[in-house]
This record gives sequence, structure tokens and C-alpha cells, in this order.
Amino acid sequence: MKTTLDREDILKGARVAGPEFRPRSITELGVRESMLEDIALKTLYQYGPLSVVELSDHSRLSYDAAEELYARLRTKLLCEVTGMTGNIPEFAISSQGRTRALDVLSRNQYSGAMPVSLESYVSQVRKQSIRQAHVRPADVERAFAHLVFDDEVLTQFGTALNTGTAVFLYGPPGVGKTAAAETLSRVFTEDDVWIPYAVEVGGQIITVYDPAIHGPANGSAMDGGDRRWVRCKRPTVTVGGELTIEMLDLQFNPTTNYYDGPPQMKANNGVLIIDDFGRQRITPEELLNRWVVPLDRGIEFLTFAGGKKIEIPFEMLVVFASNRDPRTVLDNAFLRRIQSKIRLGSITDAQFSEIFRRVARENDLKVEDEVLTELIRMIREGQKEELRACQPRDLVNQVCARARYEGKKPTLDRGTLTLAVRTYFLPPVPL
Repeated sequence: MKTTLDREDILKGARVAGPEFRPRSITELGVRESMLEDIALKTLYQYGPLSVVELSDHSRLSYDAAEELYARLRTKLLCEVTGMTGNIPEFAISSQGRTRALDVLSRNQYSGAMPVSLESYVSQVRKQSIRQAHVRPADVERAFAHLVFDDEVLTQFGTALNTGTAVFLYGPPGVGKTAAAETLSRVFTEDDVWIPYAVEVGGQIITVYDPAIHGPANGSAMDGGDRRWVRCKRPTVTVGGELTIEMLDLQFNPTTNYYDGPPQMKANNGVLIIDDFGRQRITPEELLNRWVVPLDRGIEFLTFAGGKKIEIPFEMLVVFASNRDPRTVLDNAFLRRIQSKIRLGSITDAQFSEIFRRVARENDLKVEDEVLTELIRMIREGQKEELRACQPRDLVNQVCARARYEGKKPTLDRGTLTLAVRTYFLPPVPL
């Protein structure tokens, strides 16, 4: 069985089943029939007895395909009819089927939604490429309405998204890099993508759909299509200091004996955020060497436990967020591949005041303009600090926490904010 799809075939429009097509027979599923039988038998063992309709729901198959699977299991004496619900038969696993199911489960415990073929997955990811998205100012303004950035920075964000290449956000701590990175994916909220529950490759299962990552799109119910796919919003996956080189490959579970897709596979057609870049358990050099080809050519090679490699698409916007200057963590070759390098720094008095007012409203508090002016003076002149986007929320949290401790209603006045500033900032000079 072919385990990769040539890029030329994809560009020519390879004829592989997609989510809009509902397979009516197990042949049309594009997956080896023995695996389909094994998964159906495991499902029957775990949840049975089941009707054809119930197997169809568990396995995300059409009624016709589920009925055909039942017929095959019955012919092999692995299940038997136990009754009828109207015109729909109900099946239970036979003693011979139970023995077979236990043997199959000892080798692989995956059950539930049937997988799609690697060819179908590759074709669909290419069709949904984020590189094809066309971003306009209104899209960026809508997505970033809850944050305060000047027009020039918003224009840089929009331009970066239209390039479809990687983005490097850098600047000192607390200027909103992570918030900006997470918000970039909201620009694409009106785009829906199809995510498969799992992919079959050479008899191995790789799970892809993750409900913690792949949020369902509005009206995501499948009507007349292949239910092995879930219609979702473009995903956002964030990895931080915990990232290791091993996490970037297929994750084999020795208990269940099947694979889980790595972060970049689950982020396909969405946004992958490498937060605090330069502080991972994998060195920047290792990560960059691993992704030179994926970022350049849009392909990635993943390795099974036995050493076999497969080629999958690398179709996502990769956002590196770091407190470090790009030149200290990237060499010139990699800097070239990251076309958008956006610095986020200190904010203006007006931006600080606007952020502070928004945070105050969220906490049902009011703040006078004079108090804000005095607060800015305390930070700039008293503490010798620049204004940063994180400070309003942090200071309001300090005021609210102290009020809870003292059993009082929080207020934003000169006295409470002076105490918050003294607690929040280090002294301007060493003690």
C-alpha cells in the first residue's frame, strides 16, 4: 500500500475520498479491510450488543458500510444476530469473536471512529492550507479588538498572515507576545477545516482529532458526508518550555499500542505557537535543524517506532515568541526563512490608560483620569520602569487581592495603587 502521496499528484488533484463524500461500502473507505473488521470487532466487544445503527454511530460509518462490516463478521462466525429492532438487526459478539477480539486488543486497543487513509489526509490538508488564506484589515481588527495595539503593528500582523510563512514575535517580558500569538488564529475564525479522528498508515493508527485543541465549528454536524472527519475551527497549538525533540515525532503509547500525532500534526491548517522560544528542553539549533525543510517546503517526515518514515504536510503558521533578540537564537539561514519578525515593546501613555480602563471595567471598577496620570508617573519616574501591556491587569489583581484579604470592597485610587506598585515592582535601586 502506498504510504505517501507525491506533491505532483496533489497539485494535479489526486482522486482520493474527502469529507464531503460519504463512503457507502468498506471498499470506498480507502483503508485495509482487515483493520476495519478488527476495529468493528473491538467496538462490539467493548460496547455490544449493538445494532447496525449503533455500530454506524460508534465507527462514524454510513449505515450501508456498517451493515457490510456486520455481514463480514457474521460470515466469519465472529458475531451473531440476537434480535431485531424494527427492521434493524442487533448483533452480539460470539465466543469465537470474543477470543479474536482479545487477541486483537492485545496488539492494538484503538476502537471507535474508523481511520482515514494517509492519502485522503494529505489531500485534505493541502486543500485547507493556511497559505491560501486572504487576510484583510477588517479581519485583523475584529480578531484583535480585545487587545490594544497601534495600527502599524496590526498591519504587520496582517501582512505576516498573508505571507503564510513563520512569524517571530520578540520583545521584553509582559508586552503581549503570547496574547498576540494566540490571537493570530482568531483572524481565521470564519474558516472551517476538516480534521480526521485518526489516520491509518500501513496497518498503524495515528490519532489526530483532539477535542482539547480542535474546537467544533458552528453548525459542525456532518450532513451527507464522511463522518470520520470533524468540521472544526482552525486549531491553535501552544508548546512552551516543556518541548523536547521526542515530542516532535509520533507518540507511541505502549499501553494502547497506537500512535498519537505530534503537536505540529495537530496544528496542521492552523497556528503552532512556540512560546518562550530559546527556553525549551530542545536547543534552538536542534529545533531549527529539524524544521528547515518543513518551513521551506511544507513537508515533514515522521518516524514510527520501528524506524519507518512517512511524509505528511507541514501546513501551519508557526509563531515563535521570545524575550530574546532573534539574532541571538537564529542563524542567518533560518532568519531568511522567517520572513516576518515583529518587535513588541513598551506602550504609550494612551495605550496604558486604555488597557487599564478595560481591565477596570472587567472587574466592575472605576478609575479617574487623574489617578491614571499619577499611576503612570509612579511607574515611569518613581520605579524607573517602562509601561508594558501586562501591568494594568497585574496591578488591578494586586488591588483586588488586598481588598479580599482586608474584607473591603476594592477601589482604584491613589492609595491602593501606590501599595500595589510597591508590591509589584522591585525597588528602582538595589537595597
